[in-house]
Amino acid sequence: MLFFQKPRSEEFEAVALPHLNDLYRTARRLLDEKAGAEDIVQEVYLQAWKSFHSFERGSNCRAWLFTIMFNTIHHYQRKWPGLQPSEADVAFEEKVPYTPPVPETITDEDVLTALDRIPTEFRAVVLLADVQEFSYKDVANILKIPIGTVMSRLSRARRILRDELAAVAQSYGIKKASQGVKNV
Repeated sequence: MLFFQKPRSEEFEAVALPHLNDLYRTARRLLDEKAGAEDIVQEVYLQAWKSFHSFERGSNCRAWLFTIMFNTIHHYQRKWPGLQPSEADVAFEEKVPYTPPVPETITDEDVLTALDRIPTEFRAVVLLADVQEFSYKDVANILKIPIGTVMSRLSRARRILRDELAAVAQSYGIKKASQGVKNV
């Protein structure tokens, strides 16, 4: 039996461990606490190791690990609210006006602060689609929601982020493109 463990261990390390930092950053951003994120990632790797025999070689290990992470957050921590938009979220979406893209002079900290202000179910989609660069299909599978919901939440989240960052830009004295252009 020990003969078979070593190749399995080496394969697990080769395909799963490179995603450790991505998992931690996402868990940290979702949970907003270092210790909780560390615990979640540790649990993810424990669960992944236990079920590595069922992992299909050649499939997307990163998506598999993120799926385990979201299941772990939901099941063990109970910090993950239902992934269906609430009535307040839907009402909020209807009130949010379109704003143009924000200039590039905003800091990373400003972006992270704005990201922390959006509702959790929207933040999860942004982190997976825009930060971790998963496809809509992978995001839908990880969060166990329809692709249409992924696209809707991503659109709403981006709109909320634009609004948050537009306010930051305005506080820096950055004007909207239409405000700084003079007609000749």
